[in-house]
Amino acid sequence: MESGSRTEKLKQVTERLIIMTFLGLLIIGALFGYTLFYGQQLMISWICFCCGLIGGFVSIQQRIKKLTDEELELLSKSWFQVLLIPIYGGIFSLVLYIGFLSEVIKGPLFPHFVIPPFGDPPSREDVIRFLQKTYPTSGQEFAKLLFWSFVAGFSERFVPQLIDHSQTGVSDEPEAQ
Repeated sequence: MESGSRTEKLKQVTERLIIMTFLGLLIIGALFGYTLFYGQQLMISWICFCCGLIGGFVSIQQRIKKLTDEELELLSKSWFQVLLIPIYGGIFSLVLYIGFLSEVIKGPLFPHFVIPPFGDPPSREDVIRFLQKTYPTSGQEFAKLLFWSFVAGFSERFVPQLIDHSQTGVSDEPEAQ
């Protein structure tokens, strides 16, 4: 691929990233605003997804000049491919959020939450209350959640590595030496 053509493709992919970032944030912002103003609740999951989406867009933008000619060609021809990495980032941030809530992923660097108790037996109302009333325990914990949600989107391998690590940490069998 000649240099001028590569420059044009870089410009085209960058423009698509800007447009897709704007549209993605607009859609998430609209959903977030709707639930906040009309539903009178703050949906933490939307915030996590949005931070993961932004992390994915920043990641691909930072890597764009290092892409191979074939990768750049694919991104310059497909809007879907440009959007795929940030959507994975949003999904990974939601998986990470679930890991935090379940305490599969825990420690002083990770956020802690206030989670309403479930009845015995659990009911539909318990699940609704869980979705509406589960929040980080403080402003610092909320900031940790935002940070890790961004990281989950920025680093494609972070959440899968955490899942692998949590699986090995759960095992009761000693590791082979």
